[in-house]
Formats: sequence, C-alpha cells, structure tokens
Amino acid sequence: MKIDLTDTTAGKVNKALVQGRRAIGTPAVGMVLTLVIVTDEENAYDALKAAGDASHEHPSRTLVVIKRVSRSPRDRTASRLDAEVRVGADAGSGETVILRLYGEVADHADSVVLPLLLPDAPVVVWWPVNAPLDPAKDPLGALAQRRVTDTYSSEQPVRELSARADAYTPGDTDLSWTRITPWRSMLAAALDQVVCEVKAVEVEGEEFNPSCELLAMWLADRLDVPVKRSLSAGPGLTAVRLDTSEGAIALDRADGSLATLSIDGQPDRAVALKRRDTAELIAEELRRLDPDDTYASALRFGVERLNASAAAAPATAEPVAVAVPAAAAAQGSESPAKGEPAVEAAAAEAPAPEAAAKEPLKKRAKAT
Repeated sequence: MKIDLTDTTAGKVNKALVQGRRAIGTPAVGMVLTLVIVTDEENAYDALKAAGDASHEHPSRTLVVIKRVSRSPRDRTASRLDAEVRVGADAGSGETVILRLYGEVADHADSVVLPLLLPDAPVVVWWPVNAPLDPAKDPLGALAQRRVTDTYSSEQPVRELSARADAYTPGDTDLSWTRITPWRSMLAAALDQVVCEVKAVEVEGEEFNPSCELLAMWLADRLDVPVKRSLSAGPGLTAVRLDTSEGAIALDRADGSLATLSIDGQPDRAVALKRRDTAELIAEELRRLDPDDTYASALRFGVERLNASAAAAPATAEPVAVAVPAAAAAQGSESPAKGEPAVEAAAAEAPAPEAAAKEPLKKRAKAT
C-alpha cells in the first residue's frame, strides 16, 4: 500500500503510517529499529532495494531522506516536504517513508526525521554516497547509535580513510570494512591450522579500493609485521599471501567468486568467497549496534604508517610468533552468519568464520 503526501508535515506522515497499518490489518508496530538512509535521487532506488531486502532479517522503519536541489533563488527560500508512505508488501517486512525536502527545510532534516523515529528503538543512519567526513557531528548522525558510510563511493577513497580515522567516533563503521569480513574469517581459520612465525604479508587488489587498504592495515596492526600492498586488475581483493616459518599461506581469488586456499604441506582447497551485494552488507551491519573496536584499531593504524612500515622493512624481517587459537578467535561480539563462506575440509572444525574475524588475531611473544 502506498500513500502520497504533497507539501505535508511530519505529523501527517505519522497519521498516514497509522492509517496504512490499519488498512492492511496490522495495527501493531513490530519493527526492531529505525534505518535512516540519506541519499540523492540517483542512488535512492538501489539503496531502498538493499534496505528492503535487509528488512526481511531486520524488520525496521526505513526513512529515506532526499534533499532536492532548488533551481532558483525563490525556490531555495520556499520550504516544502513531500512524502511517500509504503506499508505492507510494498515496504518489505517493515515500513518505508520516502521524504523529499525542498528549500530551507533541507538544512533541517533532523527536525523532520526526529518525530518519525520509532520510540525506544535503536537508530542507524546510512549514507550510501556523499557521507560527511565526521558522521557523528552531522545533525542526522547525532541521532544514531550506529553510523554507516561507504568509502568506496567517494572520489578519493584511500585519502578519505585518513579523514575517517581522524574523525572516528564509537559507532562509526564503513561498508568497505564489512566487505572484507569473509577474508578476515578465512585468514584467521588458516592461521588456526598452523602454529607458525609470520614474517611478512602481501595484500593484492585493485587500485583505489579502500577494502584492500583496510585489510592490509588490519593485518599490520594485529601481526606487527611488514605488509606490502600490491596492485592487480581486480575485481576487488584478489590475493593475500603470508610468509611464515612453516612455509607460505596464500588465499587467492582471481574471479571474485571462488578462491583457493594454499598452505604448505597441505593440499590446495577451493573455498567460496563471493563478492556480496549491498543488501548482505547492510544486513550484517544491522546485526550489531555496539562499537566495532577492531575496525577502529585497523583504521587508526593509518595508510601512511602502512606505507612507511612496508618501505622501511629490512630484507629479512625479525619474525613474530603468531598463534590463532580457534576458541580465542571465536570469542567476540555478535557476528553475522547469513551468506558467509566457510573453510572446507581441514577447516571444518574451525569456528563460525565471521565470528573468528570479529576477534583480533592473538599475538604471542617469541620464546627466547
């Protein structure tokens, strides 16, 4: 069911939501959170479709905020709010309100959104594009417990990582980080099979891909070894290679779907490592609303420090002993399971892959 409202107010939108629920025979509110999507007309459809698919796992009230650009000085001073209310089958497993803001009201989107938030429910704000450099200080971001950005959509994604690190506030996260959850899971499970000394790491992927930088920074931060960032034609991340005292460990994905896990002394095995769509990524982020300390630590390691440590590394780096116990890796915050790959064969007894990735790799001092 769809209800169109022109030149309306937040109060009338709330009444339309109640009217829509009664019309379809579900007067009760069964949503678990409010998802606020701040986007433009060009990207609104894709963002709304992803949120609708994610709502089957997380029933929510979705508020789509679209700030319309006024064409003339007169239009810029005239404020207007148009809304489209969707309930029932047209809104997935929740409710959807598309808000189009014109004129001066576009500068006060938080005043429009605030009366429409579900009472006593968490608020998540997602910027698919054009995210502010400091989401926590944005008027809409200040309303949320969780703020989701996507560095990959920016013009200079790698440079923007540094700005994100400077402005980080607990509750911030990025879909570029969410994209590498399966990679972190696989690497944690691979190191769980071999007690070894990691000497150096190489991360290979396409240029200007912030997920590659974040994975390299995570490995450098947790393993305290030189990490080399090399380029490939993609798509996305293509390989991670670890030089260890027990031989090489490599996770190679050339086609964006199926990867090969190679460990010296063991047969190669194929593992599912497909590139996930936006709906799966946003659904993962909605599973946890607490601060992601692992993301914060990797982000603050910094791209500059990563490049400097790789350039200054000696030819034979002092090895660092690393052990990744399965039980220790499995402990952590709530982690997603839907659509995540699992390590096959010898990794069958490893913990749930994403749970292993959520906990930092454990470091152990080298025995002397």
